[in-house]
Amino acid sequence: MTIQERVRDPGRLEALRATGLLESPRVPLLDQVTRMAVRLLGVRAALVTLIAEDRQVTLSSAGTGRPPPRWTPLSQSMCRHLLVDDAPLAVDDARGDERWTDIGAVARGEPAAYAGIPLHAPDGLPLGALCVIDDRPHAWNQEELEILSDLAAMAETGIGSQAAEQTHRRLEQEHTFLSALLDSLKAPVVACDTEGRLVRFNQPMRELMHAPEQPMATDRWAPAYGMFAPDGRTLLAPEQVPLARALAGEHFDDQEVVVRAPGAPPRRFVTNGRPIETPDGHRLGAVSSGHDITARHRLQMLRDTQHAVTRALADAGSVEQAACGVIGAIGGTLGWACGEYWQSDPERALLTRTGAWTRPGRDLSAFTGPDAMTVRSGQGLPGRVVDSGRPVWIRDLNTEPDRLVRDGQALEAGLRTAVGLPVRSGERVLAVLTFFTDTAEEPDDDLLDLLGGVCAHVGRFMERRRAEDLALALTASRRRFDRVVAQLDDLVWSAEIEQDGAARWIYQGGSTTGILGGHVPLGVDAAAFIGERVHPEDRQAFDGLLAGVRAGRPVQAEYRLTGLDGVTRWIWTRAAPRREDGRLLADGISTDVTERHRIAAEREHLLAAEREQVRRLRELDRMKDELVALVSHEIRSPVAMIRSYADLLTGDPGLTGEQRMFADVIDRRSAHLQHLVDDLLDLARLDAGHTAVDPRPVSLTRLVRQAVDEHRAAAAAKHLTVEVALEHHLPVRADPVRLRQVLDNLLSNAVKYTPEHGTVTVTAGGDGDGGKADESGTATVTVADTGIGVPAEEYPRLFDRFFRASTAVESGITGTGLGLAVTKAVVEAHGGTITAAPRQGGGTVFTVRLPTAGPAS
Repeated sequence: MTIQERVRDPGRLEALRATGLLESPRVPLLDQVTRMAVRLLGVRAALVTLIAEDRQVTLSSAGTGRPPPRWTPLSQSMCRHLLVDDAPLAVDDARGDERWTDIGAVARGEPAAYAGIPLHAPDGLPLGALCVIDDRPHAWNQEELEILSDLAAMAETGIGSQAAEQTHRRLEQEHTFLSALLDSLKAPVVACDTEGRLVRFNQPMRELMHAPEQPMATDRWAPAYGMFAPDGRTLLAPEQVPLARALAGEHFDDQEVVVRAPGAPPRRFVTNGRPIETPDGHRLGAVSSGHDITARHRLQMLRDTQHAVTRALADAGSVEQAACGVIGAIGGTLGWACGEYWQSDPERALLTRTGAWTRPGRDLSAFTGPDAMTVRSGQGLPGRVVDSGRPVWIRDLNTEPDRLVRDGQALEAGLRTAVGLPVRSGERVLAVLTFFTDTAEEPDDDLLDLLGGVCAHVGRFMERRRAEDLALALTASRRRFDRVVAQLDDLVWSAEIEQDGAARWIYQGGSTTGILGGHVPLGVDAAAFIGERVHPEDRQAFDGLLAGVRAGRPVQAEYRLTGLDGVTRWIWTRAAPRREDGRLLADGISTDVTERHRIAAEREHLLAAEREQVRRLRELDRMKDELVALVSHEIRSPVAMIRSYADLLTGDPGLTGEQRMFADVIDRRSAHLQHLVDDLLDLARLDAGHTAVDPRPVSLTRLVRQAVDEHRAAAAAKHLTVEVALEHHLPVRADPVRLRQVLDNLLSNAVKYTPEHGTVTVTAGGDGDGGKADESGTATVTVADTGIGVPAEEYPRLFDRFFRASTAVESGITGTGLGLAVTKAVVEAHGGTITAAPRQGGGTVFTVRLPTAGPAS
């Protein structure tokens, strides 16, 4: 029979309870026995103990040192081993006895020697022991054991006497005893009767459930008292509730249950259950007890999390893979719903979600979304973590709204708790990890501490990987740099500036032949080598370069240098000094700029020639303009006289039809000539600045309407439709005469170049608020036609003098090519702009924009 079986033997336990010694005060006879044992055997201590079902009860003790506790957990009892053989037990040195290695006092070396005699009930069942303990190894002899046996007989007499006295009170105290025993347990215990009615919660169970026992059906136990499966989320089915299993006749141990009592953090228990039956098999009810393993489970969970994170980091090939692996490891081991990784960009104060994890079987696509997200510092959960630099725990999103950018989606997805964790490198936040749960979780400082350590591990990994990536990139860049430098004609170099002023080359990129006319090895004093070969006229420039480098200033200089091959070259050197480990170094580039100097000399010669040519061209242009103005002025008077005489001729009633036709031809041709002369004069005056506009407040609407009315007759002759859309009142500051000239030119061109039955559309409006012009706005006039149009490649030249579109030439429509040039000059004199563009469907659109405040003074 094992110790456990002997301890739990029902007959033995019944005899033990019958003594009444478990609840009684100290028994004088037993105290006398222990004192005699200490005195007669010369030991440190003597005890009379009873072995109850789950503990060792000390009835009496004597000896030096602190009195032992009234009771000791059975696992820490040395006397329980006497129950197996029900025989005396003597151990010379308990510290070497394997049976007691799990006893804390033995492990601390407090008891060394032990001797004990079993104590029996009157019916002969072992109840406990009289034992003596010494703090040094002790070889027990037969005489000592006989003395101890005699004293044990005295103790049994006292026990029997006490049992007789307690027998008559046992029945009336049994119920009280059971209640006190259950309430004294740390483990919660619940019992029900044969009908499934809850009849007993011990005190730990009442504290755990935050409620007393209440009569209710068995299928209500799990929801009423918040009992969940080990995942902490699945409510136990009625038949899986531990007490229900026991009531159904099951004997079980170690069923894991999570209890979520209202207003309390979740607790995790392993539970045992037993049906309560009479010896003849009649079932009276059931009992279930639990052992709180919350702390143990938490510790194991934290260890699992650390191991999972370590594996994720070890398996990651990049920082992004590591981040996704970490959030999956943390979320998976902690049973959370999802996690996200947010990369920080401190320069732009932005965080970008670059990774996400969702628990398998949980669809959170409406919350996480398929695309990358970006938030600003301070925005949402990750932004708050960056701003504060500390973890953020939101217990319940239902009661703490407006804490996330995606509150609505989170609540719709059933998420409750949100946790944000910074990943640091020193004081700098590199990234943020966010997690979400399906249930409201109380803030857990221990968990945050662990996750803080995990994040620190991730931060170190990220920094190490970035350093490795940078080192690889630096090596690759160095190779690329060397390849590029090898292709250069320039000399890329580094030199160490020594205390005596020498500048010794420590790096040369490429060959020195192109600059120095031959090979110069590393270690040569560049200052002395080049100084001997610098052109005397450039010695001052080279000395200034050396002085700047020695003073630690970036410098550059050009100088002539006679190389090893005897060729004199112009060299341009740029140098940038730097300090490194107490050394003064300089990095530089030397370039052969001889060709540049030659080209510069030739350029100066060419520039001088070009300036002379420009001067002559300007003189010719001025003479041309003066000639045009002179010729135009000299032609204008004769043309005016011709038109006057032609007018007199047409008024003579005596002219024949043919004569009148000739007079009309003279008048038309002279009018065309006069118009051409007027355009030339206008352009000449505008170019010379002799003709200025005279702006005044005018109604652009009225001017446009007048111009349209005057061209309606010409349009009607070609059966053209003229459409007009004008603002009711469109005030501008402009020269009415010049502005009317612009409108007439545009309208006459539209009528001229539009075939019969076409359309001319004129609009005018403002670019201010509501489409109206104001003092600080712009007035716009557009003239659109459905005419022959202009090829797209010719629009840039449309306003050049004497230019005519190819479509106009091919159509045989006459013109001078000066009208649009004059129009542009007048518009620009008003501070405005004019543009031309193809009209959708064919034709051309001219757009004039004028500042309503008039031209700048």
